[in-house]
Amino acid sequence: MAGGPNPYKTSNKEVRADLASIVFDLRVQGLSFYAIDALTQSPSGPTGGKRIPASTARDLAREEHARRLDPKVDEYRALQLARHEAALERLRNMEESVRTVMARKHITVNNGKVIYIGDEPVEDDTFVLQAVDRLNRIEEQRRKTGDSIASLLGLNMPIKVDQTVTETTQQDIELQEMIRDAKAKVQLEEQQIIDGGSE
Repeated sequence: MAGGPNPYKTSNKEVRADLASIVFDLRVQGLSFYAIDALTQSPSGPTGGKRIPASTARDLAREEHARRLDPKVDEYRALQLARHEAALERLRNMEESVRTVMARKHITVNNGKVIYIGDEPVEDDTFVLQAVDRLNRIEEQRRKTGDSIASLLGLNMPIKVDQTVTETTQQDIELQEMIRDAKAKVQLEEQQIIDGGSE
């Protein structure tokens, strides 16, 4: 005669939760599912002799693991997301500061003297170029933070594609324009210095 229905496949969630807690604790103590099966058959065992088969013990352990650990994972995820959001805010503030520096007029000084072309002082593009470099680093850190957020949210699962797609943001376009403008300005001033020096 085949065995009867599994008494632990029950709709009584409270009983199942108690059994899951027992199995989980036994697993923490290092017992295998088969050892739990044998132990629970003993009248002096944790279930008073009500056997928990190894396969059922495995299912109960999974349920209890999810119940105990998943909320912790959610708390960890929320904490990390908050940290990443704070980092993005700091990067935004840094970017504003760098752009403020870029907007200022910087004059070229050599040996304590302002350098002129005609009556106009020569602007020092060193600060602009350093600011562009800093903006590049800020943008790289922003991308890394975005990747971390996507990873936490499970949004960066690998997707098989047949072609490469490059995403260009508005910030990328603005940065490229600033780099082009800075280079053009340096070339113009170099040409003016060369032209002035040849007179």
